[in-house]
Order: sequence, then structure tokens, then C-alpha cells
Amino acid sequence: MFKKIAFAAALVIASAAASAQQAPQWYAGVDASSTKIEGADREGGGGVFVGYTFSPNLAVEAGWHRLAEADLYYWDLDARAKAKFDQTDISLIGTLPLSNGFGVYGRLGYNHLKIKASARAGNVTVSESDSEDKVLYGLGLSYAFSPQIAGRLEVQKPHSDITKVAVGVGFNF
Repeated sequence: MFKKIAFAAALVIASAAASAQQAPQWYAGVDASSTKIEGADREGGGGVFVGYTFSPNLAVEAGWHRLAEADLYYWDLDARAKAKFDQTDISLIGTLPLSNGFGVYGRLGYNHLKIKASARAGNVTVSESDSEDKVLYGLGLSYAFSPQIAGRLEVQKPHSDITKVAVGVGFNF
């Protein structure tokens, strides 16, 4: 009798522990952002991301984002200038689940920032590009609309001179 009760208790404990853990899963999503680069106007951008959730509290995520893009034309000089500012990143994300589908999260990772600029005046064209590797950190708020769809709002610091605010949606699969 004791063996049957012990076996039943072990099954109950094992099933409770198994149901408490979230199965690892992949997710992908898109975001729209507003980026403030010191000394420049606020610019709109967007990006894509993909991640892997190890548990309800830990994930790894990679992404590509267009932080800013400017296209200027000077009529009086017949000159055009273009600039693109891109971010490629990989981060660990720690999440604290709250009630009713909400959660807060922090991000710590690495990002590669790249700027490409070109200018044309008459028949003369000049192009330049530069890149920099920096630590990336951020804080965000997430909301699970369903088990497959989650929204998020985040503030990131990809560089000491750059602040990015992004709103996105992710899809679990």
C-alpha cells in the first residue's frame, strides 16, 4: 500500500514540475521605432527579430533594425545627401512575468552599429561608411495577447548618444 501511495505522490510531483516549466520555443517579430541620435532630429525606423525562449524568465534574441534614414535634397545647390543608420544585435533577455499576461524585461547584449552616407553635388559623388561595436541594454514591458502573440514596448540604449523607443509584436511558434 505504501509503495502505491509513494508512486502516486511521485507522479503528482513530477507532473506538477513538468507543467510548471515552459517548453522551449522560437519566436519572431517586427517592430517600429523612434530613435533619438544626439545632435539630430528624432527619426523613425523599424526592424525584425528572432529569439529562443529557454524558460518563462530567460531568452536569447537576435535582430536587425534600421535606426534612422535621411534623404536630403538641396535645390539651390542641386545636391543630394543620404544616410542610413543600422543596428544588428544579439541579447539575453530576462523577464519577470506579472499578472494578466503582462511582464517586464531587461535586455543585455552586443550590437553592431553601422552608418552609410553618400552625397552628390553635380557630377561628384562621395560615399562613406563606418561601424562600431557596443554594449546594448534596455528595459521593456510585454503583454501576451494569446499564447502565440505578444506585444512589447521597449527603451534601448545601443550607444551612449542614441536612445531608441520601439513598439513591436512577436509570434511564438
